[in-house]
Amino acid sequence: MPRRTATVDLEPIPVTHRPGTRLLRLFTGLACYGTSMAMMVRAELGLAPWDVLHDGLVERTGLGFGTVTAITGALVLLCWIPLRQRPGIGTVANVFMVALSVSIALHLIPPVENLSLRVALLLGGVLCNGVATAVYVGARLGPGPRDGLMTGLHGRTGLSLRAVRTCVELSVLLTGWLLGGSVGLGTALYALAIGPTAQLAMPVVAVRTPNAG
Repeated sequence: MPRRTATVDLEPIPVTHRPGTRLLRLFTGLACYGTSMAMMVRAELGLAPWDVLHDGLVERTGLGFGTVTAITGALVLLCWIPLRQRPGIGTVANVFMVALSVSIALHLIPPVENLSLRVALLLGGVLCNGVATAVYVGARLGPGPRDGLMTGLHGRTGLSLRAVRTCVELSVLLTGWLLGGSVGLGTALYALAIGPTAQLAMPVVAVRTPNAG
């Protein structure tokens, strides 16, 4: 996700600035993000690109969804080294908190057969994901591993952030699909809705620096 929008500064700022409020926002956002992933999994109508990869790896390895999410996040974080990206508190928290929350949510949300309920889970999951993204990114405590990979590649290659994100997510989606991950209506809906949803929420939830008001 871009580190700056047209109206909101998203550059990381020191944790000493309003630490209590920002840490609360970070962990709340990450918990909701993991929950939204679980909602889309239970909808069984298609997943976000990275979750298609996670789902495919679950199919191939037999590991839990949360475990695969954590392992993937850690491996992506290793890719930061040659890209000279520097993790923050939010980066490390992202790896563990999302994996924990998606595991808990999958335990609490049972499989659903009714199509109307599955559609509701899908729509709610996409909406929750977009708002949760704005909340944890807006805490400005460091990008998640996947966000940092995209911004790092953008900085090293000179390609636009949009081009880098598109290439990365298409590659992840294709790999996940080949592994047997769930691709469907939810995948397309996520691709269309996640950006606008997060952008609309960002000005409301993002932490402002003292100079920005």
